[in-house]
Amino acid sequence: MAGTVDPGARFAVGEVVQHRLFEYRGVVVDVDATFQQSDEWYEQMARSRPPRDAPWYHVLVHDAEHTTYVAERNLETDPEPRPIRHPLVERFFEGFVEGRYRTAQRVN
Repeated sequence: MAGTVDPGARFAVGEVVQHRLFEYRGVVVDVDATFQQSDEWYEQMARSRPPRDAPWYHVLVHDAEHTTYVAERNLETDPEPRPIRHPLVERFFEGFVEGRYRTAQRVN
């Protein structure tokens, strides 16, 4: 995951979001300023053809073990942000405060 954050991105790392079409909840763990997957991935997975030149998000899906890669236009703020149950939450975050996750401090 890139780790770079686009200042023009609508959502931030640690924000709880909901997918507009599929209605699953999740938490943002990374933001790409533009689409960063292959053309083949886009053709197969991005069926609604969202713009490639807008932010895309890496999201841990609530009550699942997988992550998703989602275009900004397909996400919205979760109206009632609650903690996300995902096995990787503790790898990325150190706490859930006031509806948001706090990024874990990493030491290399």
